[in-house]
Amino acid sequence: MIRSCIFDLDGTLVNTIPALKRCMDLTLEAYGFPPLTEDQVRRFVGNGLEVYTRRAFLAQGLKDESFLPKALETYRRLFRDNCLYENRPYPGIPELLRELKKRGMLLAVLSNKPDFESRKTILNSFPEGLFDRIVGARPGVPMKPDPGSLLALLKDLGTAPEECLLFGDTTMDVEAGNRAGAHTVAVLWGFRGEAELRESRPEYIISEPMEILHELSAHSV
Repeated sequence: MIRSCIFDLDGTLVNTIPALKRCMDLTLEAYGFPPLTEDQVRRFVGNGLEVYTRRAFLAQGLKDESFLPKALETYRRLFRDNCLYENRPYPGIPELLRELKKRGMLLAVLSNKPDFESRKTILNSFPEGLFDRIVGARPGVPMKPDPGSLLALLKDLGTAPEECLLFGDTTMDVEAGNRAGAHTVAVLWGFRGEAELRESRPEYIISEPMEILHELSAHSV
């Protein structure tokens, strides 16, 4: 029986591409570099702010990585002020969350976005109290695909991995779920393509949020 549904944030619950692009474009502009394309943003994000910043600057031809800590500091400052820029829940997500809540599901967010900005983004996009837990990246805690943060979250929720559906739009989400022993759901409306997601062997692949309700019924929810 499924008792908990845990969601990645960027690319799964909320389309944050406009905010991620704006913050990095402003950072690049501050150091004399041109903006990223939207496709570059989609490919570069997912592994946390440090990796995103490194990928963005290396794509502009930066060869001296000693420059990156200063650039990351600039990005973090801009991100705190602009992380909500044009954020919108994906179509069908609010309806799915309401239905899951109606069915008695425990709902949580597990993101590689910094913890403060994760909470800020969720509370800006969804009603307060909808999610039982919101967990973002924290200093000293390994991020996905490491399964540790997922296992800790499940323990906090009081549910076992086999009682959990983990939703995500990247291979890191699926890998974290698989390594933890959870049921994994790859979503096709986010930042990665189907071929890449299939390589990580999710249990389910869905193109519309409400599709998962059929699988939940099969798990006797």
